[in-house]
Order: sequence, then C-alpha cells, then structure tokens
Amino acid sequence: MQNGLCALLISDLNYLDGAPASSEEEEEDNDGGSEEGSDEYDDSGAEIEDGREDDDECDEGDESEDSDGDNEDFNDSDDSELEELAEKEETRKRGCSEKQVLSFLEFLTRCVSKYSSCLVVARPAWEGTARTNCSSSWADHPSCWYSVTSSACELLMSPWCFFVAVVFMGSLKYPDENGFDAFLKKHGGGDNASTDCERTVFQFDVQRKYFKEALDRWAQFFIHPLMIRDAIDREVEAVDSEYQLARPSDANRKEMLFGSLARPGHPMKKFFWGNADTLKHEPKLNNIDTYTRLREFWQRHYSAHYMTLVVQSKETLDTLEKWVTEIFSEIPNNGLPKPSFGHLTQPFDTPEFHKLYRVVPIRKVHSLTITWALPPQEQYYRVKPLHYISWLVGHEGKGSVLSFLRKKFWALALYGGNGETGFEQNSTYSIFSISVTLTDEGYKHFYEVWCCTKRACLKSTFIIFLLCRIWEEIQKIEANEFHYQEQTDPVDYVENLCENMQLFQKEDFLTGDQLLFEYKPEIIADALNQLSPQRANLVLLSAANEGQCHLKEKWFGTQYSMEDIDRYWSDLWDSDFELNQDLHLPEENKYIATDFALKVADCPETEYPVKILSTQQGCLWYRKDDKFKIPKGYVRFHLISPLIQQSAENIILFDTFVNILSHNLGEPAYEADVAQLEYKLVAGEYGLIIRVKGFNHKLPLLFQLIIDYLSDFSFTPAVFEMITEQLKKTYYNILIKPETLAKDVRLLILEHGRWSMIDKYQTLMKGLSIEALSAFVSAFKSQLFVEGLVQGNFTSREAKDFLNYVVQKLQFAPLAHPCPVQFRVVDLPNTHLLCKVKTLNKGDANSEVTVYYQVTGCRHCHFCCNFVLFQMHMEEPCFDFLRTKQTLGSELVDRKIEEFLSCFEEKIKDLTEEAFSTQVTALIKLKECEDSHLGEEVDRNWNEVVTQQYLFDRLAREIEALKSITQADLVNWFQAHRSNQRKVLSVHVIGYGKHEGDSEMTAVSGQNSSSGEIPHLVLLPPSSLMSDITSIKDIKAYTSTLNVLPYHKILK
Repeated sequence: MQNGLCALLISDLNYLDGAPASSEEEEEDNDGGSEEGSDEYDDSGAEIEDGREDDDECDEGDESEDSDGDNEDFNDSDDSELEELAEKEETRKRGCSEKQVLSFLEFLTRCVSKYSSCLVVARPAWEGTARTNCSSSWADHPSCWYSVTSSACELLMSPWCFFVAVVFMGSLKYPDENGFDAFLKKHGGGDNASTDCERTVFQFDVQRKYFKEALDRWAQFFIHPLMIRDAIDREVEAVDSEYQLARPSDANRKEMLFGSLARPGHPMKKFFWGNADTLKHEPKLNNIDTYTRLREFWQRHYSAHYMTLVVQSKETLDTLEKWVTEIFSEIPNNGLPKPSFGHLTQPFDTPEFHKLYRVVPIRKVHSLTITWALPPQEQYYRVKPLHYISWLVGHEGKGSVLSFLRKKFWALALYGGNGETGFEQNSTYSIFSISVTLTDEGYKHFYEVWCCTKRACLKSTFIIFLLCRIWEEIQKIEANEFHYQEQTDPVDYVENLCENMQLFQKEDFLTGDQLLFEYKPEIIADALNQLSPQRANLVLLSAANEGQCHLKEKWFGTQYSMEDIDRYWSDLWDSDFELNQDLHLPEENKYIATDFALKVADCPETEYPVKILSTQQGCLWYRKDDKFKIPKGYVRFHLISPLIQQSAENIILFDTFVNILSHNLGEPAYEADVAQLEYKLVAGEYGLIIRVKGFNHKLPLLFQLIIDYLSDFSFTPAVFEMITEQLKKTYYNILIKPETLAKDVRLLILEHGRWSMIDKYQTLMKGLSIEALSAFVSAFKSQLFVEGLVQGNFTSREAKDFLNYVVQKLQFAPLAHPCPVQFRVVDLPNTHLLCKVKTLNKGDANSEVTVYYQVTGCRHCHFCCNFVLFQMHMEEPCFDFLRTKQTLGSELVDRKIEEFLSCFEEKIKDLTEEAFSTQVTALIKLKECEDSHLGEEVDRNWNEVVTQQYLFDRLAREIEALKSITQADLVNWFQAHRSNQRKVLSVHVIGYGKHEGDSEMTAVSGQNSSSGEIPHLVLLPPSSLMSDITSIKDIKAYTSTLNVLPYHKILK
C-alpha cells in the first residue's frame, strides 16, 4: 500500500472460475463460527484425569460432565516442563517437503470460513517485551492479523504488553473504552493480542455482515488511539497482577534467570514482564512521564511500513482490496528505518553463561537443561539445521539416549531442539537446548547424563548427517502430514501466515515454517560445531538444591548458585571416547503410512455415530467419515471399572498402573509417534481411556501394540519406585497451585464420595507395595465394561476389529452391575457458603476466589441454552467490571462478584429486543458453523460417549431451543436463580504475604519440597466482610449432612 503496509487478502475461493457464488449460498454462509474445541492431544503418554472442568453449559450442580479427563488444570500444564517440551516438539513436527507443496490456490481454499477475520503482527522492542496473552475472545474463528517492528525503550522498562492493553482502550473515532470488545461480543466474535521478543500479534474475528465496521473500529487503534491517562494508571495495576501471577512459574523464572546472563546492554538482560514498580513508581521517582513515553513509543514503532496485515473473508478480493485500502491507508508512516538488532550478536558469549547453575524450583522436579547460544539461524529456514539435529537428539526409540538413560533409571523424558519462540530464536541469537527430566537417581548422576547426551546424539550425529536415509525419512513423514493435513482453524492459519510475512521470502509465506526445502550438510555441521562443552550452559533444577543456593534473581526471587562446570566431565565430553554399544541409529520406521486410499463404505452412511456392536462386555459406536475425506482415523476406548473409586489407595494404584504402562510403551511406540500416529493414555475417574489418531493405514498396529502391552503388563521394582516417586512430585505440584487447590476443594465439597488430591497425596506418602499394585492390576483387568468410538477412514468391519481385539486379548469378564461414569452432587442449602483455606505454597502471594452457583433441575437443552446465552451477555461487562474498573484484593472479590450480578440484573432487564435478538442470532451462528476438521467432530461425539449421554445431535437441539428463547425467558430464568433461595458456594484460597496478615513473606520457593512433610488444609475464618456468610469449618463433616442429587443427564 502507499503508506508501506504490506497486506495479504484471502477470499473464499470456492468459485475459482471467477463466477461469484449464488446469492442464496452467500446469504446462507454470511455468518458462522467454530464453537467446538479441537482434538488437542499433542503429546503421547499418560495423563491423570483431574476430575473435570465443571463450567459446562448446563450443570445441575453436577460437576461430572467430563470430556474424558483431558482437562489441563490438574496436569499442571502451564508449569509442567515435561508438557512444555512435548508441546515444543509437536510444534516442530509439522509438515516438511518441497515435493508436496500445494499450489497457492489449493492451499488457500482449505481455509474457507463463514466468519470474517483480520490479523495484525507487530514487531516490538526487545526492551519492552512481556510475553502475555491478552485475550478476551468468546470463540475462535478466522482472523485478521498485522505486524510491526519496534526498537528499544531504554528508561521505561517493559512497555510493550502494557502498551498493547492501553492502545485498545478507545480511539478518537470510537472513544468508548471497551466499545470494540462489546461490539465483537454482540456479534459473536472475539479479539486477542499477544507479544513476543520481536513481534506482537493482534487479531479479531466477527460475523461477516459486521466485518467492515469491525475493520474500521479495529484499524483506529493503529491510527488514533486515545491512550487516556486514567486508563493507563488502571492498566498498570492489571499488569502488576499478571506479574504476580507469573512469579510462581518455574518456566518464567528459569527464562528470567537465563536472560540475566546476557551481555550488558542486550535487550535480553532487561526485565521482560513489567510491574507497578517499573511502570509507575520508578518512573515517578525519575520524573518520567509514562503517558508521554507510551505516546512516543506508538509514534516510533506503530508505523505502517513495519507492519504486515492478513485479511480473510468470504467477500470478493476486489471488495477486500477496496475496504483495506480505504481503512488502513490512514495508518501513519513515520519514515524511519526499521529498528535492527543485527549489532547485538553473541549476547551470551560471557563468562557468566558458561557455568553450572543450581536452581531451587517452585515445583517438585529434577531436571537438567544444557543450552548453547548459536548465531541466529532464522536465515537458514529452508534448511532448518536445528530441526534436523533435534530430530536425532530427541529420538526415544531403540538405540536412543533416552532409551539408554531409562534403562539406567536416570531419566523420564528428554527433549532436544529449539522451541522457535522469540525467546529461543530471534535476529540476535538462536538457542539449542537439551532438557532431561531426571529421576532421583538421575539427579545424583547429572554429569554422567550430560555426557550421555553427547555419546548418543552429538558425537554420532557427525556421522548421521552425512547419511541421507534419516533425512529422507523425516522428509517422507512430514510430507505425508503436510499433504494430508486437516483444515487449519482459520484463526491459527491467518496468524501463522501474517507472522511468516515478517520472516520469509514471498514465495515461502505459505510453507516457510513447515517444509524442509534443502539438505545442506555443511550448514548442519556448522551448527553442530557450536555445541561444544566450552560454550554450554547447564541449569540443574531440583528442590534438593535448597540450602546450597545463596544468590537471588532480582525480579522473580529465584534462588540459585553458580559454579564452574567440573573440569573432569568437561574434558570427557570434549574427548574422543568410545560410544556405548547400546546407542545406534534409528531403525527403519514400520509405521510410516503408504496407503492413502479412501475406503468404500460397507454400511449405510449416517449423520451421527451408531452403535454397531453391543455385548455384556462392551459396545462400539461408529461413523464413517463422509465429509472431510482424508485417510485418517480416530479411535477412542474407555475401559470402565468400579474398582477405581472404591478408595484413595485404589486411585493411586490406578494412576501408578497407567504411568508404568505409558513408561513401558515409550520406546516401542515412539516410531509410531514420529510417523504422525498419536496416542494418549488417560487415567480417568472411572477407567482407562485410550486414544489414538493418525493415518488409518498403520493406526491398527499402534492400537494393537497398546493393548498387547496392557494385556502383558509387567514392571520391575526399580520402575515401580521411579514412577511412585514421580507421582509424589506430580500430586505435590498440583496442590501448590492456588487455582487447582481451589478446584480440588470445591469438588471435594460438591461431589459425593470424591477423594481429594490431598487424600491421594497423603495416602501415597504413607507408601504403596508392589504386591498391592499387582493385585489391583489383576483385579482391574478381570472385570470391565469397554466402550469405544471409531471414526474416520475405516469400514464398519475394520471398526469392529478394534473392540474384538480388546475383548480377545484381555479376556475379561463383564461387570456384575452397571458402573455410572459420573459423580453424584450434593444438594447445597439455600444460603451462601464459604470455604476459606490457606494456599499450600508459602512462597505464593496469589489468592484464588471461586464463586459457584448451583442450579438444579436442568434436564432440557432449552434450560442449558439459557446458561450459554447468559454467559455471552455477561462475559465482556464482567471482565470490564472486575478487571478494568476495579483493582481488587482477595477480600473484596466475592462481594464485587455479587455487586456485578446485581448491576447486571438491571442491565439484562433493559436489553432492547434488537440487542437480545442479535446475541441469540450470534450464538445460533456459532453453533451452526461446520467443524473445521474431523477432530472437532470426534471430540464432540466422544464427549457424548464418555459421559454416557449419547445426545449426538445436541447442537441441533440447542439451535432449535435458542430459536424459541425470548428475552422474558432469560430475565425470568436469571431472577429465579438470584432469589433469596439461591445456592452459592465460595471457595477462597488465600496466598501468603503482608497483605494477608502474614509475617515477612517467605522467599518464593517450593516449601516442604525436600522435607517430605505431608501438607494439610488450613481452614480460615471468614473476614469481616463475610461475617454474615455460613463458613465451612470441617468439609467432610458438613457435606455428610447434605442430600445427594440424582445423576445429571440431558433427557431431551
């Protein structure tokens, strides 16, 4: 464009011959959205079910509408190094082959959507980077993205994410502070902004008919943002709260410590996050006007020629070009050259970097991370040398370093590579790291583990890279995945494309992040030469380091020590020692698919899954894919047993069993994993959940492998000890997070017969026996009810083979009595209850408040739709009320929630018929939007199976129910549950600190992490603000007096 903005426009290319779609088709498709989540199991292995997220659309006080136990809360996903590493690895596995590149038109056609969307990627200053996710979207739809490059802000630290929030608080043309969010919510859309080291991404999506107005509203933030002083002051408090929430995260703390090792003057040396001190108090002391600095920041860095814009819609390209030119031409161009950081290379070539750092983590964990800082590798995106090396380093099959370390019981997991985030790869350096999750024994031998990584990977890789077989296998696997990839969520697609415009040549915008274009051994060798012991940084994370670490990182308070790397081990690494004979190249992969033919249906096609097998031992639901037409399949099974919930010890034995099974499968199933066949084992509340997906050609082989290992389950005492010790850490890490502790307490109160995480942790700490585990596994496998779902490119005969294989291999008897897969929920009294407990981490200042409103009698979709409609109306004003206009302490939150609901009651009464109708229409359009890929449909159907509800046409029923709901219905429903007879439960988890009346705050570290002390709940009395509320002083005693509601199920 004339102002320098680079824009890419994407139209619905259903009419490639140039003829526009019919008016009927256009009218039908002018709105829509994606409501359902995707099939999100990126990593293979075992998972502990958390007891479900209960914020479902309809909840008869019933916390048990679980979606098969994949909720992340109790898996400590935000903080779990293991899951972070798996996530990074999965990101790197996405397709790679120049031979399979689709044409531009073919590829874009895959991203057609009924919603219009827009994305902006901005390239911000290093000095102000705060990687947060400022999201307020109701649902994910296609999107429009945009990109800006900006340089340093020297005196005011951490301005970028702070600025991102402030710039969206009204514009000259649309001054209402939260007007844009309200506009999007009203029309079924959402927006988001996220920052990284050198880019910031903005996006929104909305129904097509409102797209042009939304574009104009959105563009004004980059043209004339108001940036009101009062809003800036309030937003400082919000940023400070986010900083406090980030402090107990080991990932954030390790990153901050790592950055502190950079050369003075390099942006990585600065504070990434921002808090009240750096954004308010210190600027005031130094006579720095924050408002003026933000204005200067906007003028310097929000220049059109730094930005890239991607717009996707079902409008014609001519229409999109007209709109974009008209609206975005007003973005100013400051005429200044783009900021460059090319002079800031080798930021970690310092004596401080090449050391061993012992660190005390928040969680119970042992991990060793070996890191090298290489010259920037972004320019080699067509070769991707770090991706190639990481494939070999991170291999987990026979002959791999992880296999070797597991046999010695030194390691549980290993990841090698570059996460491709701005922190790990940017224009000044690229990181290559090897991260090993250690056992207790592995912690004692961490130097030997370090040397093993060289033996298995780096030394041998010099030989490997000269051979083409490995490279060609990687290419083949990733080519298959790329060629047959399912349609990407348009939001993700447009976001990636907009960022790619910042990074790659024009011809590689679509494929630069996915394909291996060139095999150049010399570039790989150059990267390998950088991985020497003299250039390595070692970080050893362990609670056992407590007492040895007398240094403290400035911003997060991380306790650490610094020492020279032991010369003996450094010299050994550098020497030409003999490689262990157990280490060898990966063998040829038998799981790589070669048959991609679509199967011919052998039974009548159906819109929803049908039960094709039913016996006393189990049943099978099946649906042949006739929509997406890809050679892939999804297979899910639930092995149900009433044995699990009989005692806390049984739950622990079950968790141990599933984790050992996953451990046993790690090596033999890894080849399937790298061949894009994914699996996950979930220790559910009522049974073992097995999920596999991928190319249908070889998927039965993987499923049979899992069942074989289940049938022939065995373990050694050493494995038993290793897994139970790790399980102790897992339980502990769950309990020290306020949000998961609050959930555990709430479900303990609500769910009849529930065993809490504290019950399980205390029982585990008392000890388990090998004999008890063997007896439990035998009993579990002896009596089961197996329920399965098979969808995708399978015939009904092939689908039946999955269930038949389970029955024949396991040889189990049917259950004597049916086993419901839901907890029953207690009937709360008609009053406001409070359960207030102290957090179990003495170093955590954060508090958590949950207010639960119990609604009974939910048996109809019409009733459930009131919940969802109410949530849509309430979400934006609630966010605005509690976060933007109110800076709250933990004592006031509960009252403020009630205050908001009282205000909202008046607001919902005053809704105009037009506003109500618009919201209903937006929700209907969301539910009418077709699934973007097969996984979404499978997720929805599996949820019906695993909860034994079987309402496969739930969406259609809800759409019909929504069409009949009136404004009076919604008001009456809300008032009925706001009466004096309402049932309310508040759960408060109170953090430590002076603000909570504690003495000097304990240093932020994992208290009791090494002492073995068993935590117990400390219940607190209500505050003066809540003296009129009934306080629960003994959870089990109180709940034993309550009645129990029937099992919850939608009847129609």
